[in-house]
Amino acid sequence: MHEAAPRASRTKRSRTRRVYHPGPPIVDETALAAGVEALRLIDPELAGRLLAVGGPPPLRRREPGFAGLAAIIVSQQVSVASARAIFGRLEARIAPLDARRLAAAADEDLRSCGLSTPKIRALRAAAEAAAAGRLDLESLSALDAGDAHDALVAVKGVGPWTADIFLLFCLGHPDAFPAGDLALQEAAKLALALEARPDAAGLERIAERWRPWRGVAARMLWAYYRAVKARSGMALADGSG
Repeated sequence: MHEAAPRASRTKRSRTRRVYHPGPPIVDETALAAGVEALRLIDPELAGRLLAVGGPPPLRRREPGFAGLAAIIVSQQVSVASARAIFGRLEARIAPLDARRLAAAADEDLRSCGLSTPKIRALRAAAEAAAAGRLDLESLSALDAGDAHDALVAVKGVGPWTADIFLLFCLGHPDAFPAGDLALQEAAKLALALEARPDAAGLERIAERWRPWRGVAARMLWAYYRAVKARSGMALADGSG
């Protein structure tokens, strides 16, 4: 996964509200399998193609608290392997990893984990918002998904991609869809035999047909993309795992 599109200004973001269709949360393998079957009914040709190449998509659930959000921030614009290594060092340095401990950590400690200055700022902003109660991560699952998205992007350094990934993997929202993700865009280009890779707006339009299961479609597209690239021996777009 990879947050490719530049972040809009905070004013512009506030004017463009994300719309999510409600549905049962994808919290376990059984729920994911049910979502895959539902998507097969909506778009049988594409779903069949994705499953034939990529197989059943992995669940990839994260904890819906601060550690889960921190892991997603760490993974912005780096490969999966790099993100895992950096986050592993962060968890070892700040244990247990929670908002108050991270907010109190020295920049030197965070930098020694491999974090860039922008990511340190984003992690601090998220930690301070969570510790002060301005961002109540524990209650986001009870909110409308659009409200939860707005609450997340109100934190400096948390963009639409990060918010949608949190909705998708931490909250299990079935319709969360990070259209700015490079790997999703590449997967759509390959799976749909498009002449060019769609941008975020173009992929949003394509994904309308998959509602309310866009989150399941995203998982299937990522699995398809990894399988295609593994077969061809080509490099993956950053974070596609």
